[in-house]
Amino acid sequence: MIIALVIGGNSGIGEAVAPQLARQPDHHVILTARNLEAGQTVPAALVKEGYSVSAVHLDLSSDVSISAVTKHIQEAYGKLDILVNNAGIAVDHHSDLSIRENLSMTFDTNVFGTAVLTDAHLDVLRQFTAPRVVFVSSSVASPALSNDENWPYYHTISKSYKSSKAAVNMLVLHYSRALQDVNELVDSLALLGANGRTATFLDRDGPIP
Repeated sequence: MIIALVIGGNSGIGEAVAPQLARQPDHHVILTARNLEAGQTVPAALVKEGYSVSAVHLDLSSDVSISAVTKHIQEAYGKLDILVNNAGIAVDHHSDLSIRENLSMTFDTNVFGTAVLTDAHLDVLRQFTAPRVVFVSSSVASPALSNDENWPYYHTISKSYKSSKAAVNMLVLHYSRALQDVNELVDSLALLGANGRTATFLDRDGPIP
């Protein structure tokens, strides 16, 4: 059975990805959520359709929480075939936060937590001959686009979010090399609707481009 872990799988992109994976033959999908009660909605609907899906609690700002998820996967499945790093926050619009608080909060989830979690799962990823790791990035992480005056988001002020996603792109390069010994495929996806922001790009703190 193919084991897939989707971070932030109870809404947005994660919610869209989960059924696509679950409907593949011989796949079990594990969705993570900070609020496990709310995170049961998507798995319950897919299980009702006859697919193999479960949910686990995960707080990317907590190493203890990350370790608990890693332990669960190791003990329950002994391997991990697909990791989708989808969780992310955007708090640049929070005027009550200082720049340090804004950057710290954003990087803690989008970069630090993502890196710690991916590192924690390297051993179980190596149990599969061709693991797949996906990092959900953003077009706003592109220096070329961000410097293009004709780009729709040229005037978007979101330095914390943009910088964090640029850092995520560097994580892609790092983990591609870290897993090259097991024929891995590490990707970065920057998804954007044809007309700009879509309903998919929302988290608990607001819209994400």
